[in-house]
Amino acid sequence: MTHFRSLGLAACLFLGAMAAPAQAQSAPAAVRAPQATEHALDAAAFQRLDAVLAAQLTDVQSAVVMLGGRVVYSFYRDGNPGRLHDTQSVAKTAVSVLIGTAIAQKHIAGVDQPVVELMPEWQAANSDPRAARMTLRHLLTMTSGFAIDDPAGTARPLSPRDAWARPLAHEPGQAFAYDNSVVPMLMAILQKATGQPVADYARQHLVEPLAMENPSYDRGLALRTADMAKLGQLYLDHGAWGGRHLVPADYVAASTQAQNAGGRPVGLSYGYLWWVVPGPAPRPTFMANGWGGQFIWVHPALNLVVAATSTASVESNQRGHALQLIRQHVFPAAQQRVAGDRVPLTMKEASTAPN
Repeated sequence: MTHFRSLGLAACLFLGAMAAPAQAQSAPAAVRAPQATEHALDAAAFQRLDAVLAAQLTDVQSAVVMLGGRVVYSFYRDGNPGRLHDTQSVAKTAVSVLIGTAIAQKHIAGVDQPVVELMPEWQAANSDPRAARMTLRHLLTMTSGFAIDDPAGTARPLSPRDAWARPLAHEPGQAFAYDNSVVPMLMAILQKATGQPVADYARQHLVEPLAMENPSYDRGLALRTADMAKLGQLYLDHGAWGGRHLVPADYVAASTQAQNAGGRPVGLSYGYLWWVVPGPAPRPTFMANGWGGQFIWVHPALNLVVAATSTASVESNQRGHALQLIRQHVFPAAQQRVAGDRVPLTMKEASTAPN
């Protein structure tokens, strides 16, 4: 469930439109450990965040910042990096990743495959001829055409069959409408196409390759914050990890480009279950967002990935502490750190040497 206030939209538009002062080096295919000099410079650039999080942005429970493929900052309010956090609607983006993986493995022909071809047992549940024309792309881009009135993005998801049986208000592809029931429908499609429970498929083809902790599915999707950051890094690296393409590069590119103008509750453009911030070519800023302040935020111009979790409450959703962290603190620190890479090494060593 997702829901933004006006500050959030303005901040995202601001960040997406800003040009980086210098380009970071190309990100590697997986997380790497920083060298000693890098570690000292990273610590200097991001050291101010601890005090800000302790005193001001108290809704934020955890944060992991990756720059150029390495972790440059992490914060855990409870001191537990292994804790699984409720990701809210970040789960939608995780499902999109799995759809891309299933396409790579030929379980699904592509995003233009009709839904009733994938789930023929649903055909009798909706006699509207427009339903037969609905494709996987329409579900991924929230343009299914179902009659949905959920501007806050907080409606309870329906079962897959009940979701499919809803009346249509539009021809598929004509109008964006945020739909929490898209996740159970896509999970049912994944299970049917792969012949495996979604949790088993995810473990074999995403969790284990990325060396993630096993998620919890008890109340939605719960992940470690570091593993949220890995999903962002996977998409920053065009679907590659450790020399393997887990998700097709063309699927990643389409997922993180505006497929439509989007709309409420966030008010940004929309890709394949990713929100897309208008910005300069060649790659815009894109993000996964969950209600209350759960984020995977990817800014390709800086090779920057930020994962953050927050207390999931109406009040934290209104305060927007996680977005303030990204906009006002992480982003400037990342700009400073990347700009510092332009300074000759001997100067950097001199500036960081003890007095």
